Amino acid sequence: MKKTIPASFIVFIFAFIFLSILPLSAQEPYKLPPKEVVDIVDAPPLPRAIISPKGDFMLLAEYESMPSIAYMAQPLLRLAGMRITPLYNSRQQTLFYTGFTIKSIKDGSTKRIALPEGAKLGYPRWSVDGSKIAFLRYTDKGIELWLADTKTGNTKNLTGPIINATISSGFTWLQDNRHLLAYTVLADRGNPPQEPEVPVGPNIQETERKFSKVWTYQDLLKDPYDEKLFDYYTTSQIMEVDVISGSSRKIGGPGVYLYADQSPSGNLLLVYRIKKPYSYSVPYYYFTHTLEIWDRDGKLVHLFADLPLADEVPMRGVPTGPRSVGWRALKPATLIWVEALDGGDPEKKVPNRDKLMTLFSPFKEKPKEILKIQHRYSGISWLKTEGNAFIIEYDWRRRWRTTYLINVDEPDKAPKKIFDLSIHDRYNDPGRTVYTITPAGEWILLQDKDWIYLSGSGASPTGDRPFLDRMNLKTLEKKRLFQCGAKSYESFIDFVGKSRNQIITRFESKSEPPNYFLYSLRKKERKALTDFKDPAPQLTGIKKQLIKYTREDGVELSGTLYLPPGYKEGERLPLVIWAYPREYSDPKVAGQVRGSPHRFTFYRGYSQLFFVTQGYALLDGAQMPVVGDPKTMNDTFVDQIVSSAKAAIDKLDSMGIIDPERVGVGGHSYGAFMTANLLAHCDLFAAGIARSGAYNRTLTPFGFQNERRTLWENPEIYFKVSPFMHAHKINEPILLIHGEADNNSGTFPIQSRRLYHAIKGHGATARLVMLPHESHGYRARESVLHVLAEMFEWLDKYVKKRN
Repeated sequence: MKKTIPASFIVFIFAFIFLSILPLSAQEPYKLPPKEVVDIVDAPPLPRAIISPKGDFMLLAEYESMPSIAYMAQPLLRLAGMRITPLYNSRQQTLFYTGFTIKSIKDGSTKRIALPEGAKLGYPRWSVDGSKIAFLRYTDKGIELWLADTKTGNTKNLTGPIINATISSGFTWLQDNRHLLAYTVLADRGNPPQEPEVPVGPNIQETERKFSKVWTYQDLLKDPYDEKLFDYYTTSQIMEVDVISGSSRKIGGPGVYLYADQSPSGNLLLVYRIKKPYSYSVPYYYFTHTLEIWDRDGKLVHLFADLPLADEVPMRGVPTGPRSVGWRALKPATLIWVEALDGGDPEKKVPNRDKLMTLFSPFKEKPKEILKIQHRYSGISWLKTEGNAFIIEYDWRRRWRTTYLINVDEPDKAPKKIFDLSIHDRYNDPGRTVYTITPAGEWILLQDKDWIYLSGSGASPTGDRPFLDRMNLKTLEKKRLFQCGAKSYESFIDFVGKSRNQIITRFESKSEPPNYFLYSLRKKERKALTDFKDPAPQLTGIKKQLIKYTREDGVELSGTLYLPPGYKEGERLPLVIWAYPREYSDPKVAGQVRGSPHRFTFYRGYSQLFFVTQGYALLDGAQMPVVGDPKTMNDTFVDQIVSSAKAAIDKLDSMGIIDPERVGVGGHSYGAFMTANLLAHCDLFAAGIARSGAYNRTLTPFGFQNERRTLWENPEIYFKVSPFMHAHKINEPILLIHGEADNNSGTFPIQSRRLYHAIKGHGATARLVMLPHESHGYRARESVLHVLAEMFEWLDKYVKKRN
């Protein structure tokens, strides 16, 4: 029996068409928040520390916190799911490093890397042995490849402005520490294709009996001209660059290369080459492509796979054929990969979803199956003992992750279960495995005889207390080597060299900014490696504490409460609740505390934390769990977020901290979706702020977030959870902010425009702020400061000063 479309849905269609023609208001100049906020936003960010592969040096990388709106307004091409800056022939970069300092872990000495004044740099990458550092320099003529010597700090330019960093990373180190593979612009490519002044004809797409349920991707190819641009900017020539002599040579011919990965033996390359036909429906990483094995001269040794366009991948499924293809560690030239046994369809009932496969050099024999995997393959990590590996599988129905110890050389040997838990269970999370790098550039688990190392967040009911454990692979016995104190936050970064007695940690507290330390596991003492200062000392008086409360259905919740400097006990403040809903299968896991109340608080960008500077109480990270069966939990989405919000307000009201009549709510992305729903379905809030959200779920008809049903399978739920359909109920003022160039799947800028039109059509109060040249997150300094000013003004008017 066919489902009938509800009459309300028909009404929505006509309303949507009508509201689409309503005009917007005029453009306004950029605003500034109060000067004390501008000063904090403009404070230089703390450098990033990048540890060398051997753990003997630290690279302190300085970076600019925000680009200008003039930079963001530079010409940009939107092609195949990418944003390309023609000036640089690279993916759009919104963060540049500006300076590097090398610090010796052993003696604390530092060397400043010599760079041109005003240099704009890409992320620095250590050579395998840590003796050198390579990075990209962005200039007005293109991208150059540079080298720095770790011992001296001296630098040199290895290439002219010829690097192509559109679809590849631009360069990669080879294991001999002397050579780099660089992806370069073709020397004879000429000028960019010119757009036809007169169209040749209509742009046509056609489908015939293909089931292509794709996400609402943005920035896709649109026409043959886009295809020409894609070819022009992504085609590169791989070059091998000698960093000592400065000489270079071509490897293979021109192509659209995603990567070229060197084999452990050093004499082969696994090359990912994209080829035509392209698609107007999916991004480049689903395009037709080949996986080829080359020798070091670029000669084809073996065509491993020729994979078709993957535009029929089931929702939340995987492509058929080989995937996650890579070299096996500690073997000269052996490939490992997985293939789906369920057609890539997570809804299909099968005993096993994937199989692990291998193929040995010289690649003449048929691939061999190592083992079948019950649930979806989620990764493999190699151990020091040859053939041993951790393999991870994921059961989406339960949101469950299981790790097994296997021996790929003994496939008949039963896998040994090592870890088995919910992906959301932070209290029982064993931590991540610690890795080391081999001379061949392979990342394998750090292992001493039968012992490996685990570094975790140490989540608990009182907050995170990071730890370092060692675990015996035979007995699974664990020994705790380090754990953060109860009143601070200190996390393991790396071991120092080959020592197991000294580690590098990152220490911070409520009043102390993060700094790096040498920590003796034997003496339990630390020695400072860095001395970064508080970038906003004027905010040291802000109070911060973990707040716990319980929802009416018994689910335990928490959030971090911030109170302004000088707050006096008993004073009732206006409150801002800032949240992002998350989905859980188990209510006990949903209520686990996430984060630490003892971490240093950074005030950056357009963060909601700045509300504390304006006299508000802020409940940040207020938990809004949506608990239930993964297939049906959204049936009660609205009820659960309303209940969570009420529990938070009731708790803070009972503590005498807030005025329950002056409460605002806000969120970004899915948090904006939550905000609009709360304003539509309850009267707990005086006003709201919704940034970069999606409000009409019929525009994401093949699913959203973790919703697995399509619009046509369950139109009622799409209607029920869409704030756009309930715009007539949004009777509290709402501030809508959106980047005009938002490229996040589902959060088209039209989402905010349409909700604004709908609210306006029903005579309610709303303000729509569309930020030029901004994406899902906002980067330009002018945009960041304007967003803060808008948020302050909105809640001051409708929350703080509410009668």
